[in-house]
Amino acid sequence: MALLSFRSPAARARPVEPGAVSLEALLEGYSIEVMPRTADKVEDFRALLPVGTRVYIAHIDGTPIEDMVHTARRLARDGFEVMPHFPARSIPDAQTLADWIARYQDEANVTEGLILAGGIPEPRGAFHCSMQLLETGLFDKAGFKRLHVAGHPEGNRDIDPKGGDASVMEALRWKQSFAERTDAKMALATQFAFDAGPVIAWADRLKAEGIDLPIHLGVAGPAKLQTLIKFAIACGVGPSLGVLQRRARDVSKLVKPMEPTEILRALARHKVENPDSLIERIHFFPLGGIKTNAEWAIANGGASAKPANAH
Repeated sequence: MALLSFRSPAARARPVEPGAVSLEALLEGYSIEVMPRTADKVEDFRALLPVGTRVYIAHIDGTPIEDMVHTARRLARDGFEVMPHFPARSIPDAQTLADWIARYQDEANVTEGLILAGGIPEPRGAFHCSMQLLETGLFDKAGFKRLHVAGHPEGNRDIDPKGGDASVMEALRWKQSFAERTDAKMALATQFAFDAGPVIAWADRLKAEGIDLPIHLGVAGPAKLQTLIKFAIACGVGPSLGVLQRRARDVSKLVKPMEPTEILRALARHKVENPDSLIERIHFFPLGGIKTNAEWAIANGGASAKPANAH
């Protein structure tokens, strides 16, 4: 099965052909990730994103908290749900964490966060994993309504350096237990993938092992093949990298953007056939640009992707 399609902009806007699975239901409530520097390039988010879209703000190590808060304030002002990253290894101590939470709440009324280890190998201070941040109790104390944590459908060499997923699964069981103790709603936000089959199998396995956290599945937005390969290697994507490498053998496709149409249609079919699936939402990584990703969603998502300013 082809996992990603290559279509012209004109073809992207065509109605879904008879008998095909519509993406409208799957894309309802989708989220998207930005960074302060990429958000600065967007003149008007309301022209691109649906009302109330959850926008994650990635906190790359070294990004000043002032830049993060500025982006959060802008998005909140425009009516979007703001979910900044809280990267454990970049936070030196509990006092800094409390300060960040206070700044987000005072200036942008933030009550959501993605709690994760972070992208650097060595911690700056006291924290090295998301569980330690959660254990501080600071998010519950601040009244956070939603806490997302990382999910790894293809494993994570950072957590399980020898391969397998024993440590990843142990961490997920801890997070499941924490979800039962906190008043906040929790979900798993995953790394991007390109193949629906392994992701669906992973979701089924979690459920079989008693983990019922909703999955907000990461999907790469439209981007050039070279860009996707670069990010896949940097992020440690496993089986999906093989998909891209096989695509790369066709030179004619190297200059054409790859779109997530086929994987999303496969997931949409799965959701129709399995309405109790843990896969709850789609989370876009706009690797080819925020505007490009949003315009693809608008062309393919029907009412679910209608921009805020189009109402």
